[in-house]
Amino acid sequence: MYRVTQQIDFCYGHRLLNYEGKCRHPHGHNGRTLIVLESDELDHRGMLVDFSDIKRDIQRWIDSELDHRMILCDRDPLVPVFQEHNEPMYLLPVNPTAENIARLIYDYTEKAGYPVLEVSLWETARSFATYRRSTTSE
Repeated sequence: MYRVTQQIDFCYGHRLLNYEGKCRHPHGHNGRTLIVLESDELDHRGMLVDFSDIKRDIQRWIDSELDHRMILCDRDPLVPVFQEHNEPMYLLPVNPTAENIARLIYDYTEKAGYPVLEVSLWETARSFATYRRSTTSE
């Protein structure tokens, strides 16, 4: 089994709905995501995937859609205020927790055709969440 990992750093803001801690207020993070790809086979170049392809496809999407944006739940009462002031946002149908943002990046990476094993998102230097698909059959 071969595995490659790409680290992508980006800045984002968010707040959590239905939450009693400090994260209920708008705030920002210097986020770091680790995208882990895995496959049994290598391509004709002897690579699982070229790192420049990940940069081109995944990092470009993160830079254009998530970097320096407020990531908010689409039901957040602040959404109309941000829209009124033309502030950049990325809206999710769920609370923008580290877990849900990791899954968002995982789903995008998978949809882009990459053999993604897992995605981790660091909100701080000491706190991160990871999403990986279940390997058990239902």
